[in-house]
Amino acid sequence: MTAIERSRTVAVVGAGTMGQGIAQVALLAGHRVLIYDINASLAADGVGFVQDRVERMAAKGRLDRAEAEEAIGRIAPAGDLADLAGAALVIEAVVENVTVKQALFAALEEVVSPDALLATNTSSLSVTELAAGLAHPGRFLGLHFFNPAPLLPLVEVVSGFATDPAAAERAYRTVLGWGKTPVRCADTPGFIVNRIARPFYAEAFAVYEEQGADPATIDAVLRESGGFKMGPFQLTDLIGQDVNEAVTRSVWESFFRSPKFTPSLAQRRLVQSGRLGRKSGHGWYPYGPDAETALPHTAAPEEAPAKVTVVGDLGPAAELADLLEEAGIAVAATEQGGPYIQLPGEGQLVLADGKTSVEFADVVYFDLALDYRGATRIALSASEDTSERTLAEAIGLFQKLGKQVSVIGDVPGMIVARTVAMLIDLTADAVARGAASAEDIDTAMRLGVNYPLGPVEWHERLGRDFAYDLLHNLDERCPGGRYAPSLALFKLGYAADDEEGDE
Repeated sequence: MTAIERSRTVAVVGAGTMGQGIAQVALLAGHRVLIYDINASLAADGVGFVQDRVERMAAKGRLDRAEAEEAIGRIAPAGDLADLAGAALVIEAVVENVTVKQALFAALEEVVSPDALLATNTSSLSVTELAAGLAHPGRFLGLHFFNPAPLLPLVEVVSGFATDPAAAERAYRTVLGWGKTPVRCADTPGFIVNRIARPFYAEAFAVYEEQGADPATIDAVLRESGGFKMGPFQLTDLIGQDVNEAVTRSVWESFFRSPKFTPSLAQRRLVQSGRLGRKSGHGWYPYGPDAETALPHTAAPEEAPAKVTVVGDLGPAAELADLLEEAGIAVAATEQGGPYIQLPGEGQLVLADGKTSVEFADVVYFDLALDYRGATRIALSASEDTSERTLAEAIGLFQKLGKQVSVIGDVPGMIVARTVAMLIDLTADAVARGAASAEDIDTAMRLGVNYPLGPVEWHERLGRDFAYDLLHNLDERCPGGRYAPSLALFKLGYAADDEEGDE
């Protein structure tokens, strides 16, 4: 199945920010573009905005002048839906309301040619439901662009229950030809990105609600240890707390209130109070010229131990042994027992595993890092029973490696480790249920929300048992189903064990 020819018209319904962005993408790909809005003046304004952007691109040398002038002449407002009759593709970007969208597509179906594709840019509504009243639902699908559409490469190509595979393939090829990176997915709640990303917010909010750490510290740990570009408190303030919570609540309701997607009470209170983030002047953080910058908790300097013993295989943290030696700390090793780092004061330093420090005599947990060499901050957790010497030695050890240290509460799974484990689990479950391929999920999470690694790549890097074991331990300590590992995650670990046994 081939892409829609450049000679064919693409129409966009809805002249808001997303509609303008999508129109610009199609226009610069070489299509004639029509913008329709129920408010004719908005359609004309939308065309003007797109033309202005193209003109600015040419002025900055990002677009050939002749090409820009030609493009400017290929876009126009449509005064009536009937003007879209010749469009080969109509993409809707209007208000997120099922009734409004269904009425729009019913009207479009009466206008466009039989071979035209109809697409919705919805980010949260069911593509299957939107197509339910159509006479020809096979040509209907989702094309979920990310904002700003001209800049972000990802497009989710969503097949509803009745979508013809040929129509989805034609749309996929078309978007690919526009210079975007399309990913295929089934019509499941949240599609790929809004489904898989929920734990990135939810686990941070849970740690906060459990009094484990403040927002600034959690954000800093996820950025500086986990490798994420922004922390979830920062990001939801940017998105808008009301918008982010609405997506979370929609996914939760669509999954019949599964505990895996339970919304945050703390975020609910924030929304109820009107603290919606940057747009209201206050969210998790205050904004404005007089607002003070919230700083993460950073431990005071401590003396590093002169020597340690690495007991067993540290797994995802194995590179710490080399880093310690490079920093001048003598490292002995034994393969029996562990895995942990034995400190001189007889305490143990253990990678987050979903258990708590209070369960052991003298243990400090340390969080997962994307790259222990490159990480600039490490989180530690300890209980009231952890000796002052052990905690001081643990702090000093990581400070000797050039890391800032944040000491958080005795929260099982800590911050990065539990977040990554949940992302891996939701991904395994989504792949097993046919929502999308593992490759497309990794691509979507890297390009759609700028994750440092896709969940599948994280899983391979950490080892097949890490996420399962951590979530199993978390589920025992926080029962209710939220952390119960999926059957799909169990099977992946079991299959890996079988392969090792065969060798």
